[in-house]
Amino acid sequence: MAEILRGFIRTKPIIGLLHLKGRGPEEVLQHAIHEFSIYEKEGVDGVLVENYYGNYYDMERVLEYLRREKPGAILGVNCLNHDAMGFDLAKRFHAQFLQLDSVVGHVKPRDEYTLEAFLEKSRRDYKGVVLGGVRFKYQPMLSERSEEEDLRIAMNRCDAIVVTQEATGQETSIEKIRRFRDVIGDFPLFIGAGITKENCEKQMKIGDGAIIGSYFKDSYKDTGDVCTAHVREMVQEFQRIRGERSD
Repeated sequence: MAEILRGFIRTKPIIGLLHLKGRGPEEVLQHAIHEFSIYEKEGVDGVLVENYYGNYYDMERVLEYLRREKPGAILGVNCLNHDAMGFDLAKRFHAQFLQLDSVVGHVKPRDEYTLEAFLEKSRRDYKGVVLGGVRFKYQPMLSERSEEEDLRIAMNRCDAIVVTQEATGQETSIEKIRRFRDVIGDFPLFIGAGITKENCEKQMKIGDGAIIGSYFKDSYKDTGDVCTAHVREMVQEFQRIRGERSD
């Protein structure tokens, strides 16, 4: 566990998403800077830069700015649908962690060996932490193996497993989280979608960290903007769960 949490100040870290919302490159950049400033001020442990609305070049601009202006920030990368470019960005901008939405079961069985080789090489060339999804939202499920078998394979392909339900913002069922934990033991497990103030204590009794997007928005939906009050209340709830004193 110490290995996956290296760089994070606290146990059970909160990772906030930057979805790169905006009309045009400059608006995307300024919006990301503003949302990052909220995460930084309110004590979110790490920030994940993702091309959810923006594109690859937006990711480059935002990462370049943050690395230059916020050199001590804990940054992650998720380049949706193009894992090779995610590794490239993570290496170039010295991101401490990288998310891959799936590390097993989303390709045809014949291509699993190619995926295995790609991940082995890419992880060897990247010194940060890889968070890998299994049975992840929006990912195809082409595996001919059981969930348990794929989870055991995933433990050799990433440094922490990420679990979600079927969609962005949808609560990840406690039953699914427990199933994953029962298979992987004390291997790190992050909850990747649907965390709320109401369910986080129950989920963090099983999980080792949270990746939060929708709940931090003013509308509690992915289409909204990061809201200071929502970030603050979640950080305070995590402080309570960790047994920390809030300032």
